Amino acid sequence: MRRLWKGNYALVEGAIAGGCEAYFGYPITPQNEVTEYMSVRMRELGRVFLQAESELAAINMVFGAALTGKRVMTTSSSPGISLMQEGISYLVGCELPCVVVNVQRGGPGLGNIQGAQGDYFQAVKGGGHGDYKLFVLAPSTVQEMYEMTKKAFNIAFKYRNPVMILTDGVLGQMMEPAEIEESVKCKGQSVREIEDLGWNLTGCKGRVPRFIRSLLMGEGELEDHNYKLQEKFLKMKEDLDYEEEGAEDADVILIGYGLCARINFEVYTTLRKKGLKIGYLRPKTLYPFPERRIRELARRKKKFLVVEMSCGQMVEDVKLSVNGESEVYFYGRPGGGVPEVEMIINKIEEIIR
Repeated sequence: MRRLWKGNYALVEGAIAGGCEAYFGYPITPQNEVTEYMSVRMRELGRVFLQAESELAAINMVFGAALTGKRVMTTSSSPGISLMQEGISYLVGCELPCVVVNVQRGGPGLGNIQGAQGDYFQAVKGGGHGDYKLFVLAPSTVQEMYEMTKKAFNIAFKYRNPVMILTDGVLGQMMEPAEIEESVKCKGQSVREIEDLGWNLTGCKGRVPRFIRSLLMGEGELEDHNYKLQEKFLKMKEDLDYEEEGAEDADVILIGYGLCARINFEVYTTLRKKGLKIGYLRPKTLYPFPERRIRELARRKKKFLVVEMSCGQMVEDVKLSVNGESEVYFYGRPGGGVPEVEMIINKIEEIIR
């Protein structure tokens, strides 16, 4: 069904199409439509919706439902995601799949309710304690808000690890046409029975009890567990996803994610029409990150301009990927400021000069 959708609503429909069986959340702007719409859609389908008393409660409810093997999800915005960091670390340590959505707003602190990209480090470097990674998806259209959220549950269960959708308040609030499946519109669809996945807690009648925990006190036990997790995080690179255009013959390559990727594409098409050799690269997954492709391009002496709605975070990963092989430039606006096409064009002209 193709019609005009708000990003936050498309995200909900993507979660439902992905099989989300339980949602726990707490209101915060600019993602409140997610919680509001979930309260309607989940009840229509006979699934679980609960407005928690706080973000701390919500992430621990996610933990409890994930223990049973259910497809479970929570959403919040920047300060709320900060409150969830301990629970997210516990989920990774226990190898529990779930989906966490961050509709980013301006910060630090309470900041404002405008869309921003200041939570990149928090998402891809592990905002909680310990050596861990989340699989991080970055939509740039309302259509992708639907598709990536739908896909996120399968990725979470494939790796037994939380998946984060890192989006922002602009994409959450904007409206544009999107194709949404009609197959999950019927009322009264019940939650599936608890399936034995070989690891989840289903009751131990007739079998050996299972233990899911992250407190590992035996000699070398936690170290071995960490090595196992690191192997899994490397394996996640099998699902690396990015798109590029014009990079092969480009002198300067624009890199951005989410909303900034849309702005970059406008700059790319505008300057290509003027005959300038500009390229475009967009990471769809922020972890795993396309460092190998960026390094290949850097070795051919391509220059890079990274555009972000922050003071510069993803640019650090681009620099690490380039590894001194070429030059990396940055243009950003923090605190809810949106980069302008004209300013990016001016920056590119400055780089070329």
